[in-house]
Amino acid sequence: MIQERLKMAQSRQKSYTDVRRRPLEFEVDDWVYLKVSPMKGFMRFGKKGKLSPRYIGPYRIVKRIGNVAYELELPQELAAVHSVFHISILKKCMSFIDYTN
Repeated sequence: MIQERLKMAQSRQKSYTDVRRRPLEFEVDDWVYLKVSPMKGFMRFGKKGKLSPRYIGPYRIVKRIGNVAYELELPQELAAVHSVFHISILKKCMSFIDYTN
C-alpha cells in the first residue's frame, strides 16, 4: 500500500513538473541568448538593479556536449567565463542575421 501511494505521489509530481518543462533543442550554428541572473548590489554589463539585462547575446553555438549542454562562441570580453552552458539558461534567437560570413 505504501509503494502504491508513493507511485501515485511521484506520478502527480511528475505531471506538475511536465507542465512547466519545455522541450528545447538547438543545432550547431544556431544563435542563442545567454541568461544572466541579476544579483543585488552587483553592477554587471553596465547597468545596476532592475535595469540590468536578463539576457545577453546573441552568441553562436559551436558544439553540442551531451544532451543538455552546449558550447558557445563568446567574445573576448567574456574570456574569463567558461564557454559551456546548460540548456536551461539559453534562449533561442529568432531573427539574427550574421553578416560576418
